[in-house]
Amino acid sequence: MSAEAADREAATSSRPCTPPQTSWFEFLLEEALLEQHLQKPSPDPPPVQLIVQFLEQASKPSVNEQNQVQPPPDNKRNRILKLLALKVAAHLKWDLDVLEKSLSVPVLNMLLNELLCISKVPPGTKHVDVDLSSLPPTTAMAILLYNRWAIRTIVQSSFPVKQVKPGPPQLNVMNQMQQEKELTENILKVLKEQAADSILVLEGALKLNKDLYVHTIRTLDLLAMEPGMVNGETESSTAGLKISAEEIQCQVCYDLGAIYFQQGSTNAAVHENAKEKFFKTRELIAKNGSSSLHFTIDEERLAGYCQACGVLTSSSDDASQQATPYSQIHNCMKSGNYQDLVKIFLEDNLTLSLPVQFRQSVLRELFQKAQQGNDGLDEVCFKVCVCNTVCDVLQSRTIDIQFCQLFLQPSKEKIDFLLEVCSRSINLENASEVLKRKMALFLKNLCLGLEDHQLVFMISSHELFIKLLKDDERKLLIDQMRKRSPRINLCTKPVTSFYDIPASASVNIGQLEHQLILSVDPWRIRQILIELHGMTSERQFWTVSNKWEVPNVYSNVILGIKDNLTRDLVYILMAKGLHCCAIKDFVHAKQLFAACLELVTEFSPKLRQVMLNEMLLLDIYTHEAGAGASGERPPSDLISRVRGYLEMRVPDIPLRQVVAEECVAFLLNWRENEYLTMQVPLPLVQTNPYVKLGQLLAATCKELPGPKESRRTAKDLWEVVVQICSVSNQHKRGNDGRVSLIKHRESTLGIMYSTIFFIYFFSLQEPLVLTTILSLFVKLHNVREDIVNDIAAEHISIWPSSIPNLQSVDFEAVAVTVKELVSYALTVNANNHFWLIIQADIYFATNQYSAALHYYLQAGAACSDFFNKMVPPDVYTDQVIKRMIKCCSLLNCHTQVAILCQFLREVDYKTAFKALQEQNSHDAMDSYYEYIWDVTILEYLTYLHHKRGETDKRQIAIKAIGQTELNASNPEEVLQLAAQRRKKKFLQAMAKLYF
Repeated sequence: MSAEAADREAATSSRPCTPPQTSWFEFLLEEALLEQHLQKPSPDPPPVQLIVQFLEQASKPSVNEQNQVQPPPDNKRNRILKLLALKVAAHLKWDLDVLEKSLSVPVLNMLLNELLCISKVPPGTKHVDVDLSSLPPTTAMAILLYNRWAIRTIVQSSFPVKQVKPGPPQLNVMNQMQQEKELTENILKVLKEQAADSILVLEGALKLNKDLYVHTIRTLDLLAMEPGMVNGETESSTAGLKISAEEIQCQVCYDLGAIYFQQGSTNAAVHENAKEKFFKTRELIAKNGSSSLHFTIDEERLAGYCQACGVLTSSSDDASQQATPYSQIHNCMKSGNYQDLVKIFLEDNLTLSLPVQFRQSVLRELFQKAQQGNDGLDEVCFKVCVCNTVCDVLQSRTIDIQFCQLFLQPSKEKIDFLLEVCSRSINLENASEVLKRKMALFLKNLCLGLEDHQLVFMISSHELFIKLLKDDERKLLIDQMRKRSPRINLCTKPVTSFYDIPASASVNIGQLEHQLILSVDPWRIRQILIELHGMTSERQFWTVSNKWEVPNVYSNVILGIKDNLTRDLVYILMAKGLHCCAIKDFVHAKQLFAACLELVTEFSPKLRQVMLNEMLLLDIYTHEAGAGASGERPPSDLISRVRGYLEMRVPDIPLRQVVAEECVAFLLNWRENEYLTMQVPLPLVQTNPYVKLGQLLAATCKELPGPKESRRTAKDLWEVVVQICSVSNQHKRGNDGRVSLIKHRESTLGIMYSTIFFIYFFSLQEPLVLTTILSLFVKLHNVREDIVNDIAAEHISIWPSSIPNLQSVDFEAVAVTVKELVSYALTVNANNHFWLIIQADIYFATNQYSAALHYYLQAGAACSDFFNKMVPPDVYTDQVIKRMIKCCSLLNCHTQVAILCQFLREVDYKTAFKALQEQNSHDAMDSYYEYIWDVTILEYLTYLHHKRGETDKRQIAIKAIGQTELNASNPEEVLQLAAQRRKKKFLQAMAKLYF
């Protein structure tokens, strides 16, 4: 007979056949439990909710004759109910996972306290003071169950709980839930106060090396008998359900690990305890199997805990976890132990266990740390890079560019370490011929790429080199080196005399060309070219890189140089200098240009002047990016050189137009208007279109604040610009005999091509010059007959209002220029309110109303300290306000429309009332009423809401109109102050909405 069948038989045989001297309710409950769940051949587990019902009935308070509430009496009825609850839990084998899922904290606390009571644990006794080994097995198990539950409850309470969506509110249910919540919090408070004691109890349980027993239905029945009938059976070591010592340790270790893990957030050392306990749990599960446990453990959660504690789930040995290269590298990077890091990479070069992506990621992280200012990491980066490179060589991968860059300046220490890595990365006794050949080729190419013969000797005399390369290969390599330098003797000791060192020891063209591309050192470039031309005279080395670009006006002269070496050197120095200038690396650009100037001075006055011009342009760029950016004026010497360039009359000198553009823009940016208008030679104005354009701009800017006479110079500038923007029309007869009109945009009607003219403006930074150009193009844009929305601009009235030949102007190019110019101008000064208004008008004209409002508001904010001051009337003109009104209207923000109507010199009541009648508004509507100061509009709002029956909104309008500061009897100053305060708040609210 099985143990469970014995339990059922004993329980049913001990059950009375007639009702005891208690109420029929208790008897029927016991009958239901035992008949339905214990006498069936395969009984289903009794519903856990029976425990709740039994304990609720047993804990009901009583009422005495004076109607006073008394604690639940300790009578036979309540004892039977508590016993029934314990029997249900015993039938579930005291599985805390099942009990915790179905029972609340107060109910489970009551159940376990009853278990302690029936297990003869004296009430009020501290569990930490009790010696578990001296207690009966069931009593010790009851204490363990309670303290395990206490720890688990504390851990569970720290997890976030998803709130259950409440149903319809019911007062009695809500009161009951509130009471249960308060009771739970009180119990948790007590459990947390006793957490240290519970941990000590469980730690003590781990030292018990004996099996324990938990109460079953049979033992509970025996305990419920009269004292004289028990005959000591429940005190013996065989009563109840046996739980092995290993199962107890497994469950206790898991629960202790969970509490230690929770406490580890404030104390990192406790994580080690958690790690130890979880590790022990995994060992016990692996040893006994999870199916043998009476108390289940969530192995997925355990795996998560293990991973969080840094325990590798695939390993059962903590030492093996520390031995993995990944963890060792991680620890080295974290602690800064880079010496061991290099050692790990060296050892892995032999085993090749680390993936190449992981190796590269570690090197990238080291480079990032070095770039952040840790100079000590440069050597570490080199060593790890060398390890990776040798690994790449052995696995037939391309050598990384980082290795080449780090080896641009080789040294004895670098070669020593490289040879050490190569020696330790290959086992010559066991390595295949393929691996040996790869290493041999790598060392051979390394020798060919080095210049210093002492470094070459270090490699060629190394034991690994001698073993890998055959005698004939070494001899051939030595012969190749001797051809370049007869003094080299790779079989003898290194030459120490400086004068015995040859000019070059490199014979590898590919390596040299690679170095030539990377180098920006003029002396090094010259050395490389000397070596290359010594190896071959058939190559044109200025074509090595297609990124080396020299303007055609220069290249025609440079490529005419007869000496090949000089030609290549001048071309490459010029190309590299221009590239450095383009990427704003002005230091290297100056070095390259200076070297090129020194070179060409010896044989070509023409190229000398070219280099002087380019160095002038470089000095302009350097000043604009440096001192000029902070407003410091350029030195007088630089201004004199700029003037000298413009007045230069040397014949047959190739000139780049960008130099002239930047020189004139330089003079305009630094307000050299006097020179441009009065001192510049007349022939220069007639021959140089940039100088002529600069003179007209300078004259117009100089006279802008003056009287109407300034319009004469403005008219001259207008005519020049119109002529440049005009297109030539030609008539052509087609195949069908019809005459068609063809427009040539790039006509030469003006002093320069229109595209060059437009690009020229993007070199200007002086605000007055940019404002002048912008107003001119805005006026030219507005002259179109089909224009619907004009664009406003400062000083727009100085320009003529008509063009004789309107059809000849390329208005498409003008429109694009206006957009690009204002965008560029805002990069120079993002807070110029006139430029912001132009940008807003452009967006308004192209139906981009939200963007237009953004810039209208930004313009007002820029000139009023974010609307804390009054916006000047020349910024928020009536035209601007009306456009803001239209933007809001088209965006369905009708309340904003009504408020903006107050900003006009004469309030537009018609538009305001019409807007307020709209019910489909996308703005905040009545929350904007506090910004309205016009009483007429507020009165209309009151009437409108009353008519619609909108009582709440009507009250808001009445409250707004009832403010004393809006009283019509107030002085004008008070009314203006009230209006100004509301303008400020409204515009600030709008800015927050559209910014």
